[in-house]
Amino acid sequence: MIINLSGKTALVTGSTGGIGLAIATGLATAGARVVIAGRDQDRVDAALAQIHQTSGRDDATGVVCDPGTAQGCQTLIAALPEADILVNNLGIYGACEFFEIDDGLWEEFFEVNVLSGVRLARHYAKGMRERSWGRIQFISSESALNIPTEMVHYGVSKAALQGLSRGLAKVLRGTGVTVNTILPGPTRTEGAIAMMSDLAAERGVSSSEMEALFLKENRPSTLLQRFASPEEVANLCVYAASTQASATTGAALRVEGGIVESIA
Repeated sequence: MIINLSGKTALVTGSTGGIGLAIATGLATAGARVVIAGRDQDRVDAALAQIHQTSGRDDATGVVCDPGTAQGCQTLIAALPEADILVNNLGIYGACEFFEIDDGLWEEFFEVNVLSGVRLARHYAKGMRERSWGRIQFISSESALNIPTEMVHYGVSKAALQGLSRGLAKVLRGTGVTVNTILPGPTRTEGAIAMMSDLAAERGVSSSEMEALFLKENRPSTLLQRFASPEEVANLCVYAASTQASATTGAALRVEGGIVESIA
């Protein structure tokens, strides 16, 4: 299968590292003109350099803003009024005992993990509908279906994305615009590597041993039996953004290594 996104403009949020950067790089390699967003100019510049080097393209650009806020979304929209592909990857996570999650933290998680995607989809979907072509993705998590007890607030925010994506797909039925969620599982991003390193130091084991222990203790149903790479997640996102994926919409697309037990 040859995926050709030439002539398409793709916006990826949360894209200066990890899964977001891998998605942006994959879309650029497939021919899309990619726009990334991040809060720090140096990180945006470094990500653009990596995209250019890996994809061989020099037309990727970046916007310095915080799409986790209403003002940041407006800044991004002003810089890029139209897009053909929108990947809402921006998200935060962190373990916190349920009884310690106050209203402020709940609101922060919904502001960043849910409302950022709502605001951008609300804007860009209109143009996609008018052009009769578009791809919208919300990067969710297996935690949306398998709410982790150590971060209930995170799981609930990702579950909200499932409903948002399905509802928007129904709003855009028959328009040529597809809307899907992507559900990664444990992925070897910079943040995950740092977390495993910290846990490994606490328990006196190596980082690789800690990854195995983490899966055994926290995700025992994994069939992959390892952390995925960001590129493995990005591969599914690139396909879902392609013309070949025109009949895939309103779906929860899993790339979580078989953690979720359900067969549908």
